[in-house]
Amino acid sequence: MKTRILIAAAFLSAAQFAPALTNQVLAFPGAEGFGQFASGGAGGETVHVTTLDDSGPGSLRDAVSKPSRVVVFDVGGVIRLQSNVTVSSDITLDGQNAPGEGVTLYGRSVSFSGENNVIVRYMHFREGISGDKGKCSVNLSDGGDMIFDHCSIEWGRWDCLGLTKGSHDITFQNCIIGEGVDPQRFGSLSDTITNITYSHNLWINNQSRNPKAKGRIQYINNVVYNWGVCGLVGGHSEADHFLDAVGNYFIAGPNSSGHFTGEYKATDHVFQKDNFADTDKNGKLNGRLVVAADFGSGDEAPTLMTNLTVAPLTNVTVEPAQTALFNVLAHAGCSLHRDAVDARLIDAVQSFGTRGKIIHDEAEAGGIGELPEAHNPPVK
Repeated sequence: MKTRILIAAAFLSAAQFAPALTNQVLAFPGAEGFGQFASGGAGGETVHVTTLDDSGPGSLRDAVSKPSRVVVFDVGGVIRLQSNVTVSSDITLDGQNAPGEGVTLYGRSVSFSGENNVIVRYMHFREGISGDKGKCSVNLSDGGDMIFDHCSIEWGRWDCLGLTKGSHDITFQNCIIGEGVDPQRFGSLSDTITNITYSHNLWINNQSRNPKAKGRIQYINNVVYNWGVCGLVGGHSEADHFLDAVGNYFIAGPNSSGHFTGEYKATDHVFQKDNFADTDKNGKLNGRLVVAADFGSGDEAPTLMTNLTVAPLTNVTVEPAQTALFNVLAHAGCSLHRDAVDARLIDAVQSFGTRGKIIHDEAEAGGIGELPEAHNPPVK
């Protein structure tokens, strides 16, 4: 009887929270998940970032200060933020055609909190140890209808990504989320959220929270590498949480415990299928199929569901875990022109257990390095 009730609840939940796949326009070709229909700044003013200065005319800070804008980059390199940046609603932040090795926002956090309808593509967000304790490289509280595609979200001081407090209908796809720094060195607290898609992301060199899943979350074809205490973490609280984990690959690195997933309670309603784990750190990819027992037992076990709990997977591409792994290695992060930081992280994963390190600050891993300033040629 209990099993039948769980099955029925799963179908009701999936139907209730499925996206309305009507004639809405995709944010861009290849946009998927719950944020796939964000329109960003479409129809608004196109604003060009022309300087790496922290503020003033032509700066990123000035460009995102007003809504209804498509922000493009005529300059590439490191923007060394002197204070935290707030991004307005109805914004497209498009780093795809930035010159050189793209654009890196470094030294402070970037906030999308309280905003709606945002598209972000091909950007590096790296707070670093000089940022405010308690902040994340990307902060997103009480926001909605957003998609982050091919972004590198790294060196957060609390979590790399903070996604909390009522945020809804958001996609993170093809991103690198990792290498958090002191004091916590975590990936993401994803808390009190509804309809969030994590698809084809690399979570790397985080002590824990890859992510901490507290809400309604699709977790599809992600790769988790070199977690510390734990990889994918349950909500483990009194509130009910729902997680669909399908086709993910967990690969232990030098700092990894044996807990590639854990910290669940019965209030965590988890559907899991076709996930793989490689925990022997032997330099070879030889993962095994994840089974129900891997999610815990007794009071530390979730309620394992027999069907999807969040939504049908008609809104996201689902691949076999190994296929997804190699696609993540090829394309995750700001990958049109990978810089030295991201190239190093990808190289660690390709060692399949022998390289990688959880760090205290970015200097341990070589720091921001030199990313030469580059400019697009003037339009004639």
